[in-house]
Amino acid sequence: MSALAKICGLTTPDALDAALAGRAAFVGAVVFPNSPRHIEPLHAATLFERARGKAKIVAVTVDADDALLTEIALILKPDLIQLHGHETRERAERVRMLTGAGIIKVLPIRTHEDFAEAHDWEPFADHLMFDAKPPEGSHLPGGVGARFDWMLLADRAFRHPWFVAGGLTPDNVAQAIRVSGAPLVDVSSGVESAPGVKDPALIAAFLEAVRSA
Repeated sequence: MSALAKICGLTTPDALDAALAGRAAFVGAVVFPNSPRHIEPLHAATLFERARGKAKIVAVTVDADDALLTEIALILKPDLIQLHGHETRERAERVRMLTGAGIIKVLPIRTHEDFAEAHDWEPFADHLMFDAKPPEGSHLPGGVGARFDWMLLADRAFRHPWFVAGGLTPDNVAQAIRVSGAPLVDVSSGVESAPGVKDPALIAAFLEAVRSA
């Protein structure tokens, strides 16, 4: 079975339409002001309504407080909340209860040792996402084009379908899938012409590469 793709950090109708036309399984709205892809919940709700029923809508958050999560849940009504900060497993349970959404937990990876928490997280997350640790000094937890050694994921088994992320592009995603065995892939900066500016042609190329992997 082919891997499924998430296009993250969508902010415009053209980019979202390209993701839907290419049959992305997940589409992501980043609700984090420090990100060049930040979108307010009300704007996201208006934009992403066209995706409902066609792809899973994911709200990407970073250590969001209860007030923001409640706003996201009431206005955007995402299928999944992506936790991209330092959230604990107990916090994930609180987020699930507060929002009624499923949970994607991002775990930053550089070495074998960084997988230590993965199995402890499995009862608390619908999907794990293994993303590259950002470079030292980065003020963003992801979306910076960093990548890790996909061989670190080879032959690992997890309870639920999991994502590989970090530095994926139309040119390397097929290799990432083959090497890691990932059932799900996530891309943001790898389909942009500039930080935060999605390129519909690159989105289409990425999704075609995933289908062909």
